[in-house]
Amino acid sequence: MLKNKKILVLAPHTDDGELGCGGLIAKAIRFGSTVYYAAFSTADESVPHNFPPNQLEIEVKDATIILGIEPSNLFIYKHSVRKLNYVRQEILEEMISLRDKIRPDIVILPSRNDIHQDHSTVTSEGIRAFKKFIYIRL
Repeated sequence: MLKNKKILVLAPHTDDGELGCGGLIAKAIRFGSTVYYAAFSTADESVPHNFPPNQLEIEVKDATIILGIEPSNLFIYKHSVRKLNYVRQEILEEMISLRDKIRPDIVILPSRNDIHQDHSTVTSEGIRAFKKFIYIRL
């Protein structure tokens, strides 16, 4: 299922993709798949004051390189943490743009059972944007 596919990971925050499915990402890349990663919030507001505000953006760039994702396949959006539901239409439009650009074979997104407001927003909008594609819930 993971051989030579185009896979899109939809992560609410910059750490969700690698924490939720880092092993799957690495395995898919070993099988020749191309992985794209979209994070919708860098959660700058949640970074402790003794770190640079963009710490989580720095970390996702490092983590995705380690996993084998090409830097050009990383899409980072700067929506406010815990407020993705306020911009759900904008997120849907960003997802549709990614859908049309990438044409993924598989889309990975958070579970419908995830109660975090940002996670449920990305899941709902992801299902709307990619309803004709295969998707895997984390």
